[in-house]
Amino acid sequence: MLKFAPILLAIVYGLVMYRFSAWRTARTLDEQSTELADPELKKLIDQMAGALELPRIRVHIYEIDPVNGLAASDGRIFITRGFYRKYANGEVSKEELASVIAHELGHVALGHSRRRMIDFSGQNALRTALAMVLSRFLPGIGVWIANTLTTLLAARLSRGDEYEADEYAAALLTKAGIGTAPQKTLFTKLEALTSGRAGVMPAWLMSHPKTDERIKAIEKLENKWGIA
Repeated sequence: MLKFAPILLAIVYGLVMYRFSAWRTARTLDEQSTELADPELKKLIDQMAGALELPRIRVHIYEIDPVNGLAASDGRIFITRGFYRKYANGEVSKEELASVIAHELGHVALGHSRRRMIDFSGQNALRTALAMVLSRFLPGIGVWIANTLTTLLAARLSRGDEYEADEYAAALLTKAGIGTAPQKTLFTKLEALTSGRAGVMPAWLMSHPKTDERIKAIEKLENKWGIA
């Protein structure tokens, strides 16, 4: 029994760190966010709420600079201040920002945000636990294998989630009368905002699918639904 103690400790450590990360993330969002009050965006958000038969959809501004949208594990939707600033400066349209909100709603509705953390603390805990286990059987290369497996698994799961959230958003935007065009134009803009990083990293190591692949997936849905 004692020989399995390090493995059990590694598993417990991973679970504790995952829980701590969830608590820390929720607290950070509470402390650094305020509810969105933009009247133009609110009209589009209300359209999506109506399409979902919900009384309202609460969207918050997360006070950080990176351009991103987030879905918390408790179901809250966040747009970063950096992303909102792009909209305020006219670099992103209100419809395009609405498509981000629809995408994040997809993560919530499909259960993605409950399976993975907004930050990577949970992933790091898993990597540490796996490294401890593998190092007992494969000294010297156990840590490398753990890092590789964790990165590949996280990337693959994340890409699958992104495609599913894109499809959910496309359906919601269509039903709300906003349409799928803002999704596709935003994908192209985000490619530029990330400084061409998608063209450097191998697709199988990316947490998000490539821009052209996401656009093609949306166009397949349009053809399937008979949208011109």
